[in-house]
Order: sequence, then C-alpha cells, then structure tokens
Amino acid sequence: MGNSSLADANAFKNAAAQGQVGIDPDAAQTALNKIRTGKDAVEALLHSAGDLGQAPKLGNNPVGNAIAAKVANRADGGGDSYTAALQNLYQQYEAAETGIVTAMARYHEIDQAAAEPFRNV
Repeated sequence: MGNSSLADANAFKNAAAQGQVGIDPDAAQTALNKIRTGKDAVEALLHSAGDLGQAPKLGNNPVGNAIAAKVANRADGGGDSYTAALQNLYQQYEAAETGIVTAMARYHEIDQAAAEPFRNV
C-alpha cells in the first residue's frame, strides 16, 4: 500500500512547524472542522474493525477454511488489511490536523515578519 498521501501530510506538517507555511485562522477553520470530522469517523471505524477479523463460516472443508482464514486476516491485520488502511488514513488526518493548527498559529508571526520592513518607511 502506498504512503504518498501520508508523506505529503507529514511534509505539510513539518513545513508548518518550521514556519514555512502560515494559514489565516478564519479561512482555515472550515477545512480544520472537516478534517476533524473525518478523523473522528475513521477512529470510530477503527474501534469496530476488530469485529471484521472473525472468520466467516464457509463450511468445514479445506477450501472454505482457507478462504475464511484469508478473509479474517485481510480484515484485521494483514499488510493490506482494512485495519491497516484505516490506520494509515487516520495518520494522514492527524498529520493534516497538526499541520493546519500549527500553520494557523504561525500565520500572525509570518504576517508580522513580512510587514516589518515596511513599518519604518
């Protein structure tokens, strides 16, 4: 599973932490609310994801048992599992949220620094 979205979210978060990005808090509030809503929804799905790890009852035969085990693994813990995908998405939301909150906090600092050269004109 690719992680380019997570890498992008982390790059944004790091740029905000280093003061390279500032976002007007009033303008960013709607985006921040949507990110938090999405993050909460993914968290709720993660809490119920364990229920998907139960093997379906496909019959007590070699094929049914093999498929049931594979389905349970895919749902609950394999590398490409539903749970792993949700955890990755949650990390993306978390990084984006942190980046926006940090960029909002830096906005006034960046704005003041940009205006400073013009104050003594």
